[in-house]
Amino acid sequence: MFITDDIQQRWWNLEAKLTERFGKKPDVEAVLFLIGLQETGFLQDKISKEQKQDLMHVAICTLLQPSGYYELEKTDTDGWPHFKQLKELPVMNLPEQENFLKDHILLYFEQQGF
Repeated sequence: MFITDDIQQRWWNLEAKLTERFGKKPDVEAVLFLIGLQETGFLQDKISKEQKQDLMHVAICTLLQPSGYYELEKTDTDGWPHFKQLKELPVMNLPEQENFLKDHILLYFEQQGF
């Protein structure tokens, strides 16, 4: 079995759980958005495009923190975390980037007990 096969199978399992929970199959961006909401506790009726991007950025930094790419620098007065990049991300093609993110997302949900 190839490592990408394992990631794909685990991803399908996560998609199924999230689909059951939210009633819609999420893509990677939707999962990043959910993680950003979880990490910030940000709740608002209307969320701007910029806020969605900020939430997804928080998610990516949070996901890559255990691998040593980012560290939490501070949390501002509004409760938003701010991260410091510790090392450059590896150069990857698009499918490699997606698997890299999926692997970190799967680890996050595993650590959350989901």
